[in-house]
Amino acid sequence: MSTLKVPQSVPSVADDCEQLRKAFAGWGTNEGLIISILAHRNNAQRKLIRETYAQTHGEDLLKALEKELTSDFERLVRLWTLDSTERDATLAHEATQKWTASNKVLVEIACTRSSVQLFSARKAYHALYMKSLEEDVAQHTTGDFRKLLLPLVSSYRYEGDEVNLTLAKTEAKLLHDKITKKAYNDDDLIRIFATRSRAQINATLNHYKDEFGKDINKDLKTDPKDEFLALIRATVKCLIHPEKYFEKVLRLAINGRGTDEGSLTRVVATRAEVDLKIIADEYQRRNSVPLERAVVKDTTGDYEKMLVALLGHE
Repeated sequence: MSTLKVPQSVPSVADDCEQLRKAFAGWGTNEGLIISILAHRNNAQRKLIRETYAQTHGEDLLKALEKELTSDFERLVRLWTLDSTERDATLAHEATQKWTASNKVLVEIACTRSSVQLFSARKAYHALYMKSLEEDVAQHTTGDFRKLLLPLVSSYRYEGDEVNLTLAKTEAKLLHDKITKKAYNDDDLIRIFATRSRAQINATLNHYKDEFGKDINKDLKTDPKDEFLALIRATVKCLIHPEKYFEKVLRLAINGRGTDEGSLTRVVATRAEVDLKIIADEYQRRNSVPLERAVVKDTTGDYEKMLVALLGHE
């Protein structure tokens, strides 16, 4: 469930563009006016605003935002203003260029988007960077990480609910055998997670728990410091329980030593129109504190106001 609040009566796109132009005019920027417009328009409306702004004023709205805003607030507004496919392409590009073994953004994009959304992000990557996401992943990652990430970002999973229970039992046993032998980089283990539908993987993992008495992610925690194992666990969680994955990202971002604004910004900007309400409910269940209250306690200024608006509050 989305947390985005769009007013019942939305001004014309021309009015929105004119108000944004006014927000940029004069000595100071009217950040409140920017928030009141952009934080309350859906993806299609923001895309139209950006197109109309460029036609009317001869400038990309994103460039104007970059000039007028600063720091975490600027990054949040800019990411939010991007079309969702461009946003995913931008985040994926950043992840490849600054890739480290602990970076899970590529898994996040590959495993929490639908097949059509992931394919669209890959097409947007072509348009923005004149190369493919796959070739950048191949170039900037190494070893087992490349072996897992490349098929994940290249995948086009079946999205239906049909499940082959015989296959689920066979592959649950196969996964258990490989994990027992610590063959975490096994071709078949990676093939299952990179190609099977979510419904099929869910059936396989349910059988795994029934047959072997443990969630697969517990068996994948034999070495908590192993970054590749952590990436496989993130893959499983993103495919089957994305709300739990994102709740943990937010918890670590907010509750760690100092706020991880990068992760907080990314999750709110990418999930506000998708399932941020479900993630927020999971956060409250897990932490006994409303997500909005935790965000307000940990952030300040216009950045806080934009986050709170996207969380569905004022």
